[in-house]
Amino acid sequence: MPALSRFGLRYTGKSGIVALMDDLGSALRANPDMIMMGGGTPARIPAAEQLFRRHLQEIVADPERAFSLLGRYQEPQGDPDVRARVAHLLRNEYGWQLSAANVAITNGGQSAFAILANMLAGDCEARRRVIQFPFVPEYLGYADVGLGDDFFRATRPLIETLPDNFFKYHVDFAGLRIDADVGALCVSRPTNPSGNVLGVDELKKMDGLARAKDVPFIIDAAYGAPFPAIEFGAAEAYWSDNVILMLSVSKLGLPGLRGGLLVAREEVVQAFASANTILNLASGNAGPALLDSLLRTRELLPLCRDTIQPWYRERLAIAVDCLRAELGDLPYALHRPEGAFFLWLWLRDLPGGSLRLYQALKDAGVLVIPGDTCFFGLDAPWEHAQQCVRISYALDASQLRAAARIIGRVARSLYA
Repeated sequence: MPALSRFGLRYTGKSGIVALMDDLGSALRANPDMIMMGGGTPARIPAAEQLFRRHLQEIVADPERAFSLLGRYQEPQGDPDVRARVAHLLRNEYGWQLSAANVAITNGGQSAFAILANMLAGDCEARRRVIQFPFVPEYLGYADVGLGDDFFRATRPLIETLPDNFFKYHVDFAGLRIDADVGALCVSRPTNPSGNVLGVDELKKMDGLARAKDVPFIIDAAYGAPFPAIEFGAAEAYWSDNVILMLSVSKLGLPGLRGGLLVAREEVVQAFASANTILNLASGNAGPALLDSLLRTRELLPLCRDTIQPWYRERLAIAVDCLRAELGDLPYALHRPEGAFFLWLWLRDLPGGSLRLYQALKDAGVLVIPGDTCFFGLDAPWEHAQQCVRISYALDASQLRAAARIIGRVARSLYA
């Protein structure tokens, strides 16, 4: 291996997201019967897959559309017709005053956030800047994208105990500080990994705090409205001219297409598009082409409302019931599942911590995510961070039942 640059050392070292993606492959190769509850891969929903296949077949059957898919580069911001249709959707649904100039097409949320974060934080002209998370746990894929150490800062949340072995994280606004070195405020909504959905009032308050400090407010809505809208309450979409909204095509059930969108003020979109062009030349065509086809026929939102959300709601009910039955009298709580497709399991005073539970479950045939990887940016260790795991329920009912039995058995053995 040649001597590596600072960039090379940063991005070839240990990383939670690299370990996650490696685990998804290596665990399944080692045990073909492994129950994969670790990654963020969407479920296989037959009705959605049938719709996607029909649209793709129509695209490739049309010579001009097929050529646009396979034979052209997109312009820096992405296909203008697709961006115009997305802006039209957001105007119609929410009344947001947007045009195609407010929308950029991305190669998925991971690369888009990496570009955006490094645009707004790191070594800046006046001082080093950080991305501030109003609370953690947050998406583990954020943790290593910064070109440098101490790139993120986070505030510990408040924990509300709820009936029926549920709990909920809340932003501790009294403890949330936006100092002069903050380059942006950032949340995911629904929150990966906990399934928390921040209320509009909370978003408005955070947006106001960010605006007062003249920093943008990033909302990563990969699992939220308007699509795929995997939310189970009365959540509303939120945007303002200080918000950078990130949307995902992947979570519709299309992770292989690596497609996403960024919605923001025109100057932010233009800056992002320039950086994306230098790093990626162009965004891929497949995700935008399929998205455009679904928008043209007005099938996108009904797909989310009538097919995708009910499918996950049904699996959620099965997963919760099974885990409750198997965990029984153990000192456990589940974060109230308000969106996305994860259950966030808290096992109080867990012997050996979440890494020990993760390894024991992996050995027993169930792959989850140890929660400690999701508590980055805190200024001091927190015992709670060692007591949680993320569990995907984007599986069929038989797998959920089998996994719950294993989780209950293994967790009980650790407390014995």
